Amino acid sequence: MIPVERSSGNVFEDLGLEESAERLVKSEIAARIASIIERRSLRQVQAAKLLGVHQADVSDLTRGKLAGFSTDRLFRFLTTLGQDVEIRMPSRLRANGHGRLRVLDEDGRSVAAGGMRGKR
Repeated sequence: MIPVERSSGNVFEDLGLEESAERLVKSEIAARIASIIERRSLRQVQAAKLLGVHQADVSDLTRGKLAGFSTDRLFRFLTTLGQDVEIRMPSRLRANGHGRLRVLDEDGRSVAAGGMRGKR
């Protein structure tokens, strides 16, 4: 029998990678960007021209190679593609002294939980 360990909900944290919350958020944003590009039937060259980047950057983005992309840059890509971006900061503080980063859809559901590919 193969031992199974329950996920924390963040694969990057489960793998012990640094900046796991930011990595998860960037991957969720990139998944949304890829979904929009796919939904609009844009070729990578067309998406690159629209976003003001090279085609290779779009390729990296859609394949999850996100090392060269800041969250700010990914947010700009979203708005360029017509996606609204809202950042909410509830007034309550978390008891453990550490806040969390999450990407939510318009219904308040975690994008990581449901994924974005193929939706809508």
